[in-house]
Amino acid sequence: MIFSVKYCVVHSYYKVKAGKIIFMAAKDNWPSEKISPDDLLNMAREAARRAYVPYSRFHVGAAMLFDNDEVIQSCNVENASYGITICAERAGVVIMISQGKRNPLAIAVAGSHEDKDDYLKVACPPCGACRQALMEFSTNMLVVMASKDGAKVYELKKLLPHNFTLDPD
Repeated sequence: MIFSVKYCVVHSYYKVKAGKIIFMAAKDNWPSEKISPDDLLNMAREAARRAYVPYSRFHVGAAMLFDNDEVIQSCNVENASYGITICAERAGVVIMISQGKRNPLAIAVAGSHEDKDDYLKVACPPCGACRQALMEFSTNMLVVMASKDGAKVYELKKLLPHNFTLDPD
């Protein structure tokens, strides 16, 4: 049985599944009625399958949600010159900007090594560079990651509490 309750101290939304409580961010924070965190995560998994990863074989996909329920998918692209490899999340930022979009509401990230039994079913948090890049466009963005119990939602500002900014006020 799945049901939800409000935790009275922090007013957060929890999903209780098989006796386990899964943090789902603030209930009123999820920005879409049509696309759930699980839906967005599945879109990120789909994108991860298209990754170009001949060197690491570590597939990462991202799916970025906007206020009109539009989703941009992206994946990591490796290069023999490792320094110019681009992460899925930053690839998504490039697509977002090139399409004239701003202010993403949420991003789901899925990734894992292609030879693992739990392929695309474990947490794959954005790296520090990606967290900083995402913060440039929305400090209130939600980040969805996989877990063995389903999608988990985090606030980006809690994943990178002291981001770099040119306007410290």
